[in-house]
Amino acid sequence: MSGAREKKRAKKMRNQPASVTLPAEPGPVAGGGSRACPPPGTAVRARCQQQKFSNQSAGPSYRKDQYFSKGQNRGERSRGRGGWQGGHQSVSEEMPKYITVSTFAQARAAEISAMLKAVSQKSSNSLVFQTLPRHMRRRAMSHNVKRLPRRLQEMARKEAEKAVHQKKEQSKTKCRKARRRHINLVAEFNRRQRKNIWLETHIWHAKRFHMVKKWGYCLGNSPTEKSYRACYRAMTKHCLLQDLSYYCCLELKGKENELLKQLARICSIDTGLTFQEASCLSGRFEGSLNLYRADRYPEDMLGPVTFIWKPRDGSENRQLWIWVHPALKQVFFPIYLNSYFFMYCGLLMLKRSSGKYGRAGYNTWLQEPKVARLLLGKIMCVVQLHIHLKLSCFSDRSMEILRYRLIGPLSHSVLTETLKAASVQTEMADSETELNNWWVENCKDSEKVSLHQCQSAIFELLEGISSPSDMPPGTILGLTVGDPRVNFPKKKTKAMPDFEKYQDNDKVRQLYLKGVPVDCAHSFIWDHNICKNVTENKISEQDLNHMRAQLLVPGSHLDLGPSESKIPILLVQQPGKMAGEDRPGWGSGWDIYLPKGWGMAFWIPFIYRGVRVGGLQEALKHSEYQRTPHTPNDFPDCQAGMQFAKELETSLLEKFKRRPPAKRANYVKLGTLSPFICPWGQLTKNWEGRMKASGGFLCPSSPHPDCCTTGGQTLCDPRAEAVREASPEPGEAEETMEVTSSEGALKTEDVTSTQDFGERGETKTSDFIVLRSEKLLMQLSAWCYPTAGKDRRIRLISRLGQKEMTEDVFLPILMSYPRALVWVNLSLLRKGNPELHAMICIPTEDDLLHLSKDKLFCGPQEPKHRDIFKDKVQKQKEEKKKKKKKDNVKSLESDPAGIPDEEATEDHEDLILGLWSGALPDVTSHCSRTVLGYVTRGDFSLATGCGEALGFVSLTGLIYMLHNQPADKKGLVLLRTPASLQYRFARLNIEV
Repeated sequence: MSGAREKKRAKKMRNQPASVTLPAEPGPVAGGGSRACPPPGTAVRARCQQQKFSNQSAGPSYRKDQYFSKGQNRGERSRGRGGWQGGHQSVSEEMPKYITVSTFAQARAAEISAMLKAVSQKSSNSLVFQTLPRHMRRRAMSHNVKRLPRRLQEMARKEAEKAVHQKKEQSKTKCRKARRRHINLVAEFNRRQRKNIWLETHIWHAKRFHMVKKWGYCLGNSPTEKSYRACYRAMTKHCLLQDLSYYCCLELKGKENELLKQLARICSIDTGLTFQEASCLSGRFEGSLNLYRADRYPEDMLGPVTFIWKPRDGSENRQLWIWVHPALKQVFFPIYLNSYFFMYCGLLMLKRSSGKYGRAGYNTWLQEPKVARLLLGKIMCVVQLHIHLKLSCFSDRSMEILRYRLIGPLSHSVLTETLKAASVQTEMADSETELNNWWVENCKDSEKVSLHQCQSAIFELLEGISSPSDMPPGTILGLTVGDPRVNFPKKKTKAMPDFEKYQDNDKVRQLYLKGVPVDCAHSFIWDHNICKNVTENKISEQDLNHMRAQLLVPGSHLDLGPSESKIPILLVQQPGKMAGEDRPGWGSGWDIYLPKGWGMAFWIPFIYRGVRVGGLQEALKHSEYQRTPHTPNDFPDCQAGMQFAKELETSLLEKFKRRPPAKRANYVKLGTLSPFICPWGQLTKNWEGRMKASGGFLCPSSPHPDCCTTGGQTLCDPRAEAVREASPEPGEAEETMEVTSSEGALKTEDVTSTQDFGERGETKTSDFIVLRSEKLLMQLSAWCYPTAGKDRRIRLISRLGQKEMTEDVFLPILMSYPRALVWVNLSLLRKGNPELHAMICIPTEDDLLHLSKDKLFCGPQEPKHRDIFKDKVQKQKEEKKKKKKKDNVKSLESDPAGIPDEEATEDHEDLILGLWSGALPDVTSHCSRTVLGYVTRGDFSLATGCGEALGFVSLTGLIYMLHNQPADKKGLVLLRTPASLQYRFARLNIEV
C-alpha cells in the first residue's frame, strides 16, 4: 500500500476502539480458502453491515448464494492477479469475542456528533423555503413564515431575524426624475469634483471633448470630432476660444516700494521685463517674465508668469495680479487662502492652551482630508512667502476670476458683436434687492461716467481693426458690459469686421499708434465686493427664459432696462508671435477676465458667433507654431518641468513594455541611449568634459563611425587614438557598430558616469541652467543666422550691432555658463517628420560636402549597434523559467535551495530587451555623429509646410559647432528620431 493510501486509511481509522480484538487466525470464508486478518475496525463494521443486511432482507436463499459466489469469484480473480486489489481487504465473518462498551461508545460519539451537525446545518446558501420540493413552494413563503410547514417555521424566523441585523443601510436608487432635479444634480456634481475641480464650462466640455485630470482640475484635452486642421484655420483666419480659468491668480497688496523691493529679488533685468517696467507698473500693459528663487539667478528657475498692476488711484498702496500655471503653483507660490494659514496658527495656539475647545477644534480641523494631506506643504510655503516677500496682504483668487482666450484675427470682431457696453443707470430698479447698486453709485460720479464713455468708444473702435496684432502688445482695456445673454442671436453666425465704417477714421489710427490711455485700463473687477455682488445677484436662466416667453413677438429683442445685470470685465491683448521674421503677429488675440458665476453666460454667446473651441492640445499647438516654450513641457530646469519629464518617461516606458519584443524598437541597436527622457544633465556635463579635455575648439566633428566613443573616451581624449588603431576598417564599421559592454561603461570617467535627473528623472535641483539672457541670445542668433551670398553675414552682423565670432568673444561666455542649454527651433530642409526626444547632432565635413554636391541628399545613416544586453536578458529569462519550474515541484517554504536563485536574479531585474541598462555612457559621442541636444516637441507644421522641431542644445556644443562650420553652412544640423537610423538635415535658428 502506498504512503498516501496509508495516510488516508489511518485518518479513517483514528476513531476506532482499541479494545476490539479478533482471533489470530481468521475462520473459513464462504466458498473456501482463507485470507489474512483485516484490521479490527474494518471487521467490526463489515460484520455489523452484513448482519443488518441479513436481518432486513429476508429473501430467497438462491440470491444470497449467488451474492457470495460472485464475491468468491472476484476474490479468487484478485488473488490470481497478485494479491489485494486497490488496497481493499476481504471481510471476516467472525464476530469479536468481547468489546469494551464505554470505549466503543466514546469512539462513536464523535461520528454521531458530526452526523448531527451535518444534518442540522445547511450545506448551501439557500433559504429554508428554498429547500422544499418545487411543488410545495409558494411565493408568499419568502415574506410570510406561516406559509411554511410547521417544522420549518422556527428556522425561518431565525433566518429572518438574522437577515435584519446583517442588512446594511443601503440608499435606495432614486428615479431619473429625482436625480435630474436641480438640487440633486448640484449635490452630485459637488461630490464628483472633490478630487478634481470642475470649471464652469465643464459639462459643456464633457459632452464634446476628451477629458483629462491634470493639476487638480478636470480639463478638456481635445475635441471628439476631427478638428485638427479646422482649429489651425480658426487660429489663422477666424477665431479660436479657450477656457484658461484653471490658471491660478495670486493677488498681492501692499505699498509699492516694498512690493517692488521684494519682487526684484526673484527676477532679473537680464532676461527682459521686470515688475518695475514703467509701462507695466502704470497698469496700462500686461507683462511676462521668468521667476527665480530669491537672489539665485540664473539658477533655481521657478517658472514663467504674467502679471498685471492695478492702475494708480492716488494712494500709496498698490494691487498686483500674478497669473501662474497650476503645475507651478506648488513649487514657488503657495496659492492657498489666507484663512488656512491664520486658522492653523489660531488652532495651534488653542491646542497649546489647556482649554477643551482648543483641542477639540484642532483635532476636528486635522480630520479634514484635504487639509490633513496638504497641511505641511501649505504652512511652510505660506510662511516662506511671507518671510521672503514681507507682504502686507496675500490672497488667492483662483476660480474667482475666470479667464477666456480668443485667438485669431477676428477675435475683436467676436468681442464687439457679443458684448455691449453697459448703459448709465442712476436709479435702482428695485429697492429691495442689491442688483446693480454698485453701478448706480458709480454712475452718480461724473468722472467715472466720462471714463466709462471713453472706454465704450475705444471698445467700439476695435471693430474697425483688421487684427489684434495691430494693437500694442499687452494692451489692457477695462470695461463694464451688460448681460450678454440679452444679445443672443437666433442662430449661429460668423462675426466679421466692418472696415468701411472705420476706414478713414483718425481715431483708429491714433489707437494703432498710441494705444489705450492709462485711465481706460481701470476696471471694477479689481474690487472684491463688487465681484461678489455681481455673482450673487445674477439673473437665473429660468427667470430669463420666463421673460422671453412673455414677449409679444417671439424671438424679438429682450429689453430688461434697469434690471439688466452690469458685469465688470478686463480685456488684455495677446501679441502672438513676436520673435523671428516670418509670420509676425500670428496667434494674436484677446484675454477676457470675468467674475465667477458668469462663465456660461459669456461662453454660449461666444459659441454662437462662430468661434471654434480648443483644448489643451490646441494650446500646445498654438505655442508650437509661435515657437515659444510651453509650460511645463519646455522648462527642464524648473521642478515642474522635471516632474513632467518623469511622468512622461513612466507613461512611455509602460507603453513600451506592453508591446512584445518583436513588435517594438530595439533602441540599443539603434544607438538611442535614452528614448523616453532627455538626459540634459549628462549632456551638459559631457560637453564640459570635452571642452576641458581638448583645451579649446580645435578638433572637428568625427567624420567616420569608427571615431565614436569606445569605453567612454571622448573624441579629444588621447586614449581614443589607441582604440582607433585597434578598430576595424571603415567599411566593416559601417555594417555593424560595436558598442562597449556595460562593465566598461560603468568604469568611465566621472564626466560620463555621473548620473543625475536627466538619466532617471529624479526630481532634484538641476545642475544645469537654461540660458535666458536676451543679450547673449541675440549674439548667438546672429552667429547661427542662415547665410547666402557674398559678405551678407558681415552686413547682417553690422546691422544687428553684434560682434564677429572670435575666441575672445565666446570663451568668456563658456567660462560663465559651462553647463547651459539654449532654446532653439529647427526646420527640416527636405522630407522628414521630427518626433519627441529626437537627437540633434553635428554634421561631419563629409556630410556637408555631400550636401553641397547633391542638393537632394537627405542625410547619412547611423550604423547598427550591437545589443550587449541581449545575452543577459536571455539568461535572466532562463533563470526565471528554472525558478518557476522549481516552484511548481516544491514550494519555497520547503525548498531552501530556491532562495539563492531569487538573489541571483535580483541583479538583472531592471533589464529590458531593447533598452540601455545601468549608467549611461558619454551621450555626446555614443553614435557616429556628435549629439548636440534633443527635441522636446516636433511635428509637421501646417504654417510652414515642412517638419519643424523645438528643443534645447548645449551652449558649449553650439559654439563648438558654429566655430568649426564653414561660413556658408552655419546653423546646419542633423536630426534623428529615436526609432530610426536615418539622419535628416535641418536649419537651426534662435529667435529672440
